[in-house]
Amino acid sequence: MRNISINKIGLIEHSEADKLMRDLQKKRIDNRIEDTLLICEHPEIVTIGPRAINDGIKAPLGYDSTPVDRGGGLTWHGPGQLIIYPIIKWDLEGESNVKSIISLIEQWVINALEKLGIKGTRNKKMQGVWINQNKICSIGLSFLRWTSRHGFTINCNTPSGRLEGVSGCGLGAETTTSLSALGYEIKTEEICESLISTIDTINRTVKND
Repeated sequence: MRNISINKIGLIEHSEADKLMRDLQKKRIDNRIEDTLLICEHPEIVTIGPRAINDGIKAPLGYDSTPVDRGGGLTWHGPGQLIIYPIIKWDLEGESNVKSIISLIEQWVINALEKLGIKGTRNKKMQGVWINQNKICSIGLSFLRWTSRHGFTINCNTPSGRLEGVSGCGLGAETTTSLSALGYEIKTEEICESLISTIDTINRTVKND
């Protein structure tokens, strides 16, 4: 079992969060810190993963963007979106490959949504968490010595049309959306607390900072 320190850092620029993640990942690899969750929000920006860069895919006009080294294509970040960055050394039973780790995170999100009366599901072809034909949770990780950086997003009550205007991970526009757009009035704080209360999905012992 592992101890996880939960750090709610609030609104932070993506560039600052990226520096913090890199520093914490090195410290975790060296066992200078315990496993850590960073929970935050970003001002609006579209991150561009290697797959999108290789395919020549850019953010739509009118969106600030930045390249990143996590898996996947385009991912929108902005107001009303909960972002979780797990700086975790994945070395427990059942964590032997990236697919199994992604599956654990998907199940964690599904369990958290279920506590709020929302039925999330997996998609057989694409990672993330879905509600019917709409994606509301994107996952993109980067690993060094099986210690993760980057993480996942849950779209709670994002501004109308902004998230939907970005075609992420090869999906058509409007496929990725928010809980509020699907008729669920859920605050980011509610999702956050539900994730913390269901963290046993990936862990047994939790420490709150």
